Amino acid sequence: MAKLTLDLHEICKKGRLIENELNRVIAEAVDKRIGMVEIIHGKGSGQLKKTVLRFLNRPEIKKLYSRVDKDSKNFGRLFVRFKN
Repeated sequence: MAKLTLDLHEICKKGRLIENELNRVIAEAVDKRIGMVEIIHGKGSGQLKKTVLRFLNRPEIKKLYSRVDKDSKNFGRLFVRFKN
């Protein structure tokens, strides 16, 4: 299965850039029919993870994917799975 990865460590302090990158990677996955996107938000204080989850829960985004899985072995990343 093809997978895209988005590492948010480099842009974690730039709120608008985070949203732009999340939009970009979700759109790319949908356009290219990629099965999964791995989003690395890091462990930190949890604020970046909350930002990512709020973004993924928006109705216009939520309709694009099938589910979000939290990695049980690494709390610093999420997997967004798409219907193909």
